[in-house]
Amino acid sequence: MAKQLTGPTLAEFVTAQSVVSHVAQATPIEVSRFLEEILGVPVTMKCENLQRTGAYKVRGAYNRMSKLSDAERALGVVAASAGNHAQGVALAAHELGIHATIFMPVGVALPKLQATKAYGADVVLRGVIFNEALEAARDFAEKSGAIFIPPFDNHDVIAGQGTVGLEIWDQVPGVETVIIPVGGGGLIAGVASAMKQKAAEEGRPFRVIGVQSAQAAAYPPSLEAGAPTSITVKPTIADGISVAKPGALPFAIIQETVDEIVTVSDDDIARALLMLLERAKLVVEPAGAAGVAAILAGKITATGPTNVILSGGNIDPKLMERVISRGLIASGRYLHIRIPLPDRPGQLARVAEIVAGQNANVIEVLHTRHGTDLQISQVELSVDIETRGPDHSDQVLDALRAEGYEPRVEI
Repeated sequence: MAKQLTGPTLAEFVTAQSVVSHVAQATPIEVSRFLEEILGVPVTMKCENLQRTGAYKVRGAYNRMSKLSDAERALGVVAASAGNHAQGVALAAHELGIHATIFMPVGVALPKLQATKAYGADVVLRGVIFNEALEAARDFAEKSGAIFIPPFDNHDVIAGQGTVGLEIWDQVPGVETVIIPVGGGGLIAGVASAMKQKAAEEGRPFRVIGVQSAQAAAYPPSLEAGAPTSITVKPTIADGISVAKPGALPFAIIQETVDEIVTVSDDDIARALLMLLERAKLVVEPAGAAGVAAILAGKITATGPTNVILSGGNIDPKLMERVISRGLIASGRYLHIRIPLPDRPGQLARVAEIVAGQNANVIEVLHTRHGTDLQISQVELSVDIETRGPDHSDQVLDALRAEGYEPRVEI
């Protein structure tokens, strides 16, 4: 008899799927020929960015809260979140007729704040970082008796998140690999456990690959140490998976079921968001695009049908604007260069002529005499140029150098 894995049983995942179906939709699968060309195998995307509330989180929140007794429901629920978990708890509470209080950091993105309030939750802004909001939520739970709903470190939450895996199993016949963004570990723990149990039941090989932001990659050192380990999280655009320490239960499940964890940079993620917008016509948040980023960055190998989970689509429009610009730069389609020039008439026109001669488009120009590294007879030209890709960018730079200029590329 096969050893029972840590965490929910397959029967519990199946039961959770029935429960979760009352609030969460079975999100669509999209085929990506672009990613297929890169990996050399069929690639599909599980679009949890199109889920209600814009992310998978409502699944785990609803499954956990559906198990509360009438007495517990009367006390209300409380959670802490900077975004997706807040909206998931708020919607689940609304559907179940439970009062919800959500603690969010003071600087939370306005669209996420408004969406959480729109689902009927009371929102309390507390602290400037997530851990301060989390501490306030736990304190509120202790004093008020409200039931704390954790974002990932809970058996019923993990069972709810694992329903994503059951859907993929049914929607993608023959799937052999699934790629999943990883923060605290609730999603990958649920999906990996559910799908590995399905694979064992059918006697099929199956691989699970997790993807973390390199700025917040707590799992690699934790797996090496054999226990959840805290790290110092650095700023990242993938705030949805920026977690300093794995959850205890997700970690135990991941140890048993996940085959590999890889990391990606913010530039990798920006390129992925741009690709998803242009090629797939999908709006995905940075954390939700981590799996696609790993494919584009060459971090993934696969031998059979592969699915990548797009875990969320809640991105602030202002952040999207910045990320698109970063993605264009990372993809070699946007050049920001500085050029020292002799301080005499006609130099600006000459540079513009050279750039135009290479069929590149000048977006913005700044002409200044102020710069600590400039000679008294020089000025500096800062130019933003739109190009067709890395080769075209090199062509523009080579043309400028051929005319005696010394362009410096800046990120």
